[in-house]
Amino acid sequence: MSFKTADLFDDFGDRVQVCDPIFRDFGGNSRFFGPIATVKCFEDNSLVKNALGEPGEGRVLVVDAGGSLRCAMLGDLIAASAVRNSWRGVLMFGCVRDSADIAGMDLGVKALATNPRKSEKRGEGQRDIQVAFAGACFRPGEHIYCDEDGILVSAEALVRA
Repeated sequence: MSFKTADLFDDFGDRVQVCDPIFRDFGGNSRFFGPIATVKCFEDNSLVKNALGEPGEGRVLVVDAGGSLRCAMLGDLIAASAVRNSWRGVLMFGCVRDSADIAGMDLGVKALATNPRKSEKRGEGQRDIQVAFAGACFRPGEHIYCDEDGILVSAEALVRA
């Protein structure tokens, strides 16, 4: 992938949102982009597992996990499912676990931190809705661009696959 968020901001700064710099890289790909799909859930990763178990078609799953640091919302098994199902990445406003395994996967993952504690499984949450965190709004079908310098959100595609 031959884009840089700094260059995209220089070219399209008036048409993009920039996320607050609170995320760390955990996946094997630090640079990834794609159309947005969303999940909103709190300390229950059932909908994350369901979403990443479906065809990703090059999308990025944006998860509003409420910024909780008390448990992980993504681990190696669900991340491996995302790779098998052609997801490009996950932006997790929460924690991940099995980070060493996820680092070896062909998947972009940005999250707040790691936590070995797994989440609950109650089937709670919402999918494909607008979510907002880190100073940006994420709408299904809009586009996200992630690299070593940060995260941009745009209503339009700025890069071709």
